[in-house]
Amino acid sequence: MCPVPKPTRPAGSSRAARLLIPLVLLVTWLGVGGVLGPYAGRLGEVATNDQAAFLPRSAESTRVIDVQEDFRQGESLPLVVVWTAREDGAPLPEAARGEATRVLTGLAGAPPLAGAASPALASDDGRALRAVVPLRTDLDDGLAEALDEIGAQARTVPGTTVHLAGPAASQADLKNAFSGIDGLLLGVALATVLVILLLVYRSLLLPLLIIVAAVFALALASAVVYALAERGVVRVDGQVQGILSILVIGAATDYALLLTARFREELTRGDDRTTAMRAALRRSAGPVLASAATVALGLLALLLSDLTNNRALGPVGAVGIVCAVAAALTFLPAVLVLLGRAAYWPARPSRTDGEALGGSHRLWRRVADLVDRAPRRVWALTLAALLACAAFAPTLTSRGVPLDETLVGEAPSVAAQAVLGEHFPGGSGSPAVVVARADALEPVTAAARQVPGVASVLPTTAGGDPGGPPLVADGRVRLDVTLADPADGEAAERTVTALRVAVHAVPDADALVGGVTAQRIDTQRTAAADRALIVPVVLAVILVILTALLRSLLMPLLLVATVALNFFATLGVASLVFTHLWDFTGTDASVPLYGFVFLVALGVDYNIFLMSRVREESIRFGTREGLHRGLVATGGVITSAGVVLAATFAALGVIPLAFLIQIAFIVAFGVLLDTLVVRSLLVPALVRQLGPRAWWPGGPAGFRSPPG
Repeated sequence: MCPVPKPTRPAGSSRAARLLIPLVLLVTWLGVGGVLGPYAGRLGEVATNDQAAFLPRSAESTRVIDVQEDFRQGESLPLVVVWTAREDGAPLPEAARGEATRVLTGLAGAPPLAGAASPALASDDGRALRAVVPLRTDLDDGLAEALDEIGAQARTVPGTTVHLAGPAASQADLKNAFSGIDGLLLGVALATVLVILLLVYRSLLLPLLIIVAAVFALALASAVVYALAERGVVRVDGQVQGILSILVIGAATDYALLLTARFREELTRGDDRTTAMRAALRRSAGPVLASAATVALGLLALLLSDLTNNRALGPVGAVGIVCAVAAALTFLPAVLVLLGRAAYWPARPSRTDGEALGGSHRLWRRVADLVDRAPRRVWALTLAALLACAAFAPTLTSRGVPLDETLVGEAPSVAAQAVLGEHFPGGSGSPAVVVARADALEPVTAAARQVPGVASVLPTTAGGDPGGPPLVADGRVRLDVTLADPADGEAAERTVTALRVAVHAVPDADALVGGVTAQRIDTQRTAAADRALIVPVVLAVILVILTALLRSLLMPLLLVATVALNFFATLGVASLVFTHLWDFTGTDASVPLYGFVFLVALGVDYNIFLMSRVREESIRFGTREGLHRGLVATGGVITSAGVVLAATFAALGVIPLAFLIQIAFIVAFGVLLDTLVVRSLLVPALVRQLGPRAWWPGGPAGFRSPPG
């Protein structure tokens, strides 16, 4: 009896089954991009840029803002109108003061105003007038129009030039700086990434696939953040919005480069596309997930901060990293499996290609040979250079950015503030605010007037009439203390510190001191406390992840120490650049912490990519040969990833805001320094010097002893 042959499945059917999952993933991500893409431009709808959002939750100056609500002062945004003679140095026309007051009176009841404008006051030199116009805080996009209308009315005073200063004018300039910046920032970042990928990989299709993966990741992240912000779970502001875009694009590109390089390597071994992708995912998913975990958990450590904008970046950034990983490990594998070798056209991988992209590059073979021949000389020279740069780190001041440097380039509010300071006390328009018990008004006023550096002390009065009775709300009064020095200077900080001591000493006054200068002081102190708390937490998290990934104790300590050194070296270089090239006299208080979180977490990324490959090769060939092979195999792709990430963060420089420009330089320079020096030379040389001891207390099962 003849055996009945078993039915066989057609080869085409088997191939179709293998491609079903990639097709489903591709369609899913196309839906994500199509439906959620618009949310990348809608985050501004749920953004919050209120003053208290950038202040410490528990600080004295923040408590003053809360108390001001009782006086309804917290609901106004002061605009300082300054009149000067049209001819420099000339006195004002005699009728100017009366005409200015008439103009201000005519503004009463206008929709943008939150109350009555103050009378026009003359300067001691008789060459300027100033008045304060309280505006509503909910004007948003209507703020610029309101300033235009008030400015037009103020210019009707004959023989004068009008300048608009104060918080309202500064906020209008900030809004103008961020206006339309989302599209510009995204366009610059994506164009930069695309050009670099085209130059490095000499492939037309692969860079576009990586860009699409990054864009899909950003669409998903923006939609998730939008939904969370709409429900009050997370908070978004202009800075967080810009950093989210850059972070997602940079991270998604990095993870994509690691996967595509490994996939190409597997294809050169002759495997079919499905088998090659399975191997690529199996060998790259661990490092990618560990890398993402270091960044996401490092960002989540910002939740420990007492500064609201720091805490806001933590969960928003973590959401971005998760979405970047999702796109890199699902969308990109699906597309690569469907396209196979065609994804790398015109440089399709074949068996004759040898190792993965960058693995056979002569430059990295020479670097690996140098490290192998003279490890002591390599690590000694690189360590000395990094220590020399780090020696300048203590010179980086984080006392905050002065008002006239907050916006890079010309800003009308900054020029107006300078004119105001020429004719009135330096603190005009930004007084220190004292709130105290009403029955202690006289002793608190007397104590404040005795403080050196105080120009005047005036209580808030009902109706804004300077001669009227003090306004009492919930048993408390408010005093506006005008400082003799500019509110954003060190002299003003010393005055406010002394002012706090003086009014706190008044018995039973329960006095609190706030205002712009007090907020700067509290922010600096809180930022220092945040660094002392968050830095050890981030280092501990990274050590735990590295220990689990590399199954070693000494290697994680070595990697963390080198990226920390890279951070301090970067701060040293940044201090020199900010001071001597860009003429910044201060650094935003949050910059060192942001720089630490990004540089240490992202710096560990590249060491994870390198050392996970070295560990893989060392199991087969021993530590010495494994180090050589790992450095050669990953040199090109990791360097490309570092250059892309640095260029992406550098795109933040298109926003003319000192804080973001400083962050952009620190992260971009630090990533390049880490990629080109620390990961390429210092770490390999130290591992080569230590040999198998680098994997103490043991090593991966099956470690071979190094030959010779």
